Amino acid sequence: MALASLSLFSPPPPPPPPKTLTAIQNSGVIACLRAHDGKTAMDAASAALRGGISVLEIVMSTPGVLEVIKDLRKDHPSLTFGEILLELEGSEILYIPGVMTPTEVLLAYNAGAKIVKVYPVSLLGGEKYISALKKPFPHVPMVASQGVTTESIGRYIEAGASAVVLSDAIFDKGAMQQRSFDEIERLASCAVLQANQAIK
Repeated sequence: MALASLSLFSPPPPPPPPKTLTAIQNSGVIACLRAHDGKTAMDAASAALRGGISVLEIVMSTPGVLEVIKDLRKDHPSLTFGEILLELEGSEILYIPGVMTPTEVLLAYNAGAKIVKVYPVSLLGGEKYISALKKPFPHVPMVASQGVTTESIGRYIEAGASAVVLSDAIFDKGAMQQRSFDEIERLASCAVLQANQAIK
C-alpha cells in the first residue's frame, strides 16, 4: 500500500527540453552582465563571447540593454541570453524562477517550471545545499546563483547543478571600470574550461 501511494508522487516522464534549457545544460555557465552604459555592456559581452561563453544574462537595468541584445543577437544568432533567460519557441517561454527552499522548488515545478535558480546559493550552504536539494528533486534542473567562483564550478556541477551563474567572476568590477576586456575574455575562458571539464 505504501509503495502504491508513493508511485502517485513520481514525476511524469519529462517532455523534450526547450532549446534554451539544453543550451544551459550543455554550457554549465551563465555569464551575468551588469554595466553602467550600453557601450561597456556590448564590449564586455563580446569579450565574454570570445572567451567561449554561450549563455549570457544581461540585467535589464543596463542602459540601452534592448539595443545591446538586438546587436548581439544579430552578430551571434546562436547565443542564448535574456534577463531571466527566456526563449520564445512558438508560444513557449522558458522561465527560470528563483527559489530558496524545498517548498519553493516544489511550487515552481508544479507550476510548470522546467528549471529553477537557487538563490542566494552561497548563503544557503553552497554546493552542499544544492546536493541536499537534489535528493528530493533529482528530476528538477537547478542553476546555482550568487557568490559562485570559477574554482567552485566543478563542485556545484558535481553536486547536481545543471549550471552556475557567474557575475563578478567573469565581469570583474575592476576590469569593467578599466575597460580591460582582454581580462574579461581570459576570465570567461577559464570559466568555460572549468565547466567543460565538470560536465564531461
